[in-house]
Amino acid sequence: MENYNWLVTDQGEYRTIGDPEVAEPEKIYRLYRFLTDLDDVLDTYGNDEQRLEAIFPLVRKLLISSYWLQMEYDPPSEKTGWSVKFLYREHQYPLTVQMVCWRPGTQSTIHNHATWGIVALIGGQERNRLWQRSPTPESPDRIEPRNEIILNPGDVIGFTGGAIHSVEPVGDEPPVSFNLYGITDRRRRYQYDIEHQTAKKF
Repeated sequence: MENYNWLVTDQGEYRTIGDPEVAEPEKIYRLYRFLTDLDDVLDTYGNDEQRLEAIFPLVRKLLISSYWLQMEYDPPSEKTGWSVKFLYREHQYPLTVQMVCWRPGTQSTIHNHATWGIVALIGGQERNRLWQRSPTPESPDRIEPRNEIILNPGDVIGFTGGAIHSVEPVGDEPPVSFNLYGITDRRRRYQYDIEHQTAKKF
């Protein structure tokens, strides 16, 4: 099955970006080297799209080299329908690195992250529904659906800071993903209610 790098914009549009084919490293590409390379990317690029394009091959290089990562996740919670396992946390470190797993039959809220983000699907299938802000004087938080993407194992999707999406598993296998995010601007992160066309801090 062919794999893709997808870029999702603030407007709910998506396109392929970069080359999804990455050669396996001659030696193990360890997590600490990945994090160091990420620091260099963040210092070099200030634009979300440029950053994402530079980070995609690093994520792919890490996942094909460090197979232990593929087992570093927790089963989804019966209460929430999902699980998050942090792979690296450091005071004032500007990135969130985690593994996420969803229980089939669940669905996330509609939300943005108020930062750039990358999700690399490792197992299962995941549907991302994409939305666009469409405010009116009567409904300043109005959004409307734009697109959707089905992610398969090996696909990597990147989001710009204002991109809005919702996530749901496809099929009976829990989707497992490697997720990477920049610094969230909590003043701009929202959860959207499509029925009432309202938004609240998330």
